[in-house]
Amino acid sequence: MTDTTGEGVPTAADAPEGAARHDYEALGFTTRGTLIERMGIEVEEVAADRAAARMPVAGNTQPAGLLHGGASVVLAETLGSMAAQLHAGRGRAAVGIEVSATHHRGVREGWVRAQARALHLGRTTASYEIVVSDDAGRRVCTARLTCMVLDRG
Repeated sequence: MTDTTGEGVPTAADAPEGAARHDYEALGFTTRGTLIERMGIEVEEVAADRAAARMPVAGNTQPAGLLHGGASVVLAETLGSMAAQLHAGRGRAAVGIEVSATHHRGVREGWVRAQARALHLGRTTASYEIVVSDDAGRRVCTARLTCMVLDRG
């Protein structure tokens, strides 16, 4: 893949058809056919210590027309779990054991972007703070995820 970010991180747009779009897929995992795809989440970057993605508000709302809080949590847990899997590495698995979220404001249209940042990368656990923001850069949700890192057996 070619680096278009200037930071040594290949982006999804750099991958040829059928090729891994980021390091998570290079480990043999796919987002195709999953809830990630169904919600329209577009993963932009994944590394063990950080991850970024965006998700459309349309199709992810509650009956009042606002972005569903659960959709924000899905976005947050997706990013943290993907980063934790890269931290775990081949032959190990990362599984979420705790997630919490504070919803700060509603969003009715556009996209939300999420940035995950590692808080702790240990031998058996990995924790992340994930900030979800609207198109204007305003914080919509702050989430925290802890994953357990296990040997695959």
